[in-house]
Amino acid sequence: MSFFVIIILIANVYVSRKGFREISFFQKYVLKIKAIQQGEYYRLISSSFLHVDTNHLLFNMLTLFFFGDYVVSYFGGLLFWFIYLASVLSGSLYGVYYNRDKSHYTAAGASGGVVGVLFSALLAFPEMKLGFLFFPIPIPGYLFVILYLAYTVYGMKSQRDQIGHSAHLGGAIGGVLTSLIISPGLLSQWFGQVPL
Repeated sequence: MSFFVIIILIANVYVSRKGFREISFFQKYVLKIKAIQQGEYYRLISSSFLHVDTNHLLFNMLTLFFFGDYVVSYFGGLLFWFIYLASVLSGSLYGVYYNRDKSHYTAAGASGGVVGVLFSALLAFPEMKLGFLFFPIPIPGYLFVILYLAYTVYGMKSQRDQIGHSAHLGGAIGGVLTSLIISPGLLSQWFGQVPL
């Protein structure tokens, strides 16, 4: 595993564990709409290194573990960090915008950055196939993109769970746009390999 991915993993584990132990630390750095509206913009980034529980942390870090090296191999380590942080920021910003009328809204987790990295990897490697424990048959990356976006939009509209779907969508958009800014030729490469 790449050094650049390991650094992000370690930062998430360290900050999240501190947040598990110290509620005051968690409350100071978690994303809160009202606090951001009052100028505490650091929460847009700091909240991404906090997680609500071990399962939340584990799921995000496993996804980053599996897909981070693809992005590093294609773009390089420093640009991987740039894509990750840009996705974190775009996920947080979109989450804040989408929930702007909910002054009580709070969020934590690396999901925006992780989804951005996942979508960046799928953009750079359009031939990639994904398999899941609950669905062991590998599916093409482009089909996963369609299904994931449909599920995310449904989750945003239904609001039946505590998942930050809006941050996921913002992170996906950030990951794709940042990757295309760095390497514009990716789009034609992707469409060239995806059956239409």
